[in-house]
Amino acid sequence: MTAGLALSLLSPSLAQATAPSVLEQPARMTSIAQRAVLLGLAEAGERLVAVGERGVILLSDDNGENWRQVPVPVSVTLTDVQFVDAEYGWAIGHAGVVLATRDGGESWELQLDGTEAIEIEHSAAQRSGDEQRLSNAELLVQDGPDKPFLSLHFSDRQHGMIGGAYGLAFRTEDGGESWSSMVGDLPNDWGAHIYAITRNGDSLYLAGEQGLFIRSLDGGKHFDKIDVGYPGSLFTLLTPSPGEVLVGGLRGTVLESRDTGYTFAPLSNPIPVSINAALSNESGGDSGYLFANQAGHILRLLGDGRLIPVADAHQPLTDLVRAANGKLVGVGFNGPSLVETKRKAAGE
Repeated sequence: MTAGLALSLLSPSLAQATAPSVLEQPARMTSIAQRAVLLGLAEAGERLVAVGERGVILLSDDNGENWRQVPVPVSVTLTDVQFVDAEYGWAIGHAGVVLATRDGGESWELQLDGTEAIEIEHSAAQRSGDEQRLSNAELLVQDGPDKPFLSLHFSDRQHGMIGGAYGLAFRTEDGGESWSSMVGDLPNDWGAHIYAITRNGDSLYLAGEQGLFIRSLDGGKHFDKIDVGYPGSLFTLLTPSPGEVLVGGLRGTVLESRDTGYTFAPLSNPIPVSINAALSNESGGDSGYLFANQAGHILRLLGDGRLIPVADAHQPLTDLVRAANGKLVGVGFNGPSLVETKRKAAGE
């Protein structure tokens, strides 16, 4: 999911999120849902699930060729989605919404909203004895449930983490039945937006606004803030192995670490357009890593550290997956699309 594009929708959606009706009103079922702005895309077994504006959730059971809308209990913009298997998945969005499904996305239930999230953080801030944290939490209470969640990562059906605007972060150990605040655990004192979360083994990484990069090497018990050497916002993360990290962000920036985030090196990208999505790509001779940018270009990372363009989706892409048949599927401002990549591109 592209948190950058999600935040580009933030201003109008903040007004939307403050209205109680969006948390009480189901998403409208419409014949034009396939042309909605879509921000997140995930694999649920062989099914694809996409989420986006006004609570739209679409399913495809034929590798992205055709899509159908399913009922959703809220009408807020949804920013990201993840499945841990073919049945269990979660979607997050504006107004502090967390939705859960146990049937592959056919039906969804509201597990958390912004009002409850604020109460959880306010109570935790009171217990912490940290006056600044309590002051910030009281401001959240005054603002109401207008803060979006922008990133999530579940490692299994029980354990997950969500992050969002202004440093909000929560974790669950029971599949979302209950949540606890992580605001006091993260070295994010000024409340930078958290745009991406990923994990491999005990290595847990978060990336966000203005170069925010936070790391845990013990599964989330302790966190360190790392200077990646780049002050721009970081929107996407890959961790192919516990020690390897790839992070992408503004102006086409892609940074690589091979030592669990202790040091980062910039990779060469000929297109200085913000990176919105990344994919560990294993499809025959097309293996490696793919990145999608805000102009709709797909870039492949070569072994020598260069990125080269291999496709053009002809729309800004917000997320990218491989379907079960190996086809590349993206979502963006004009709904879902199939993307054909060149097997061999200039410069390889």
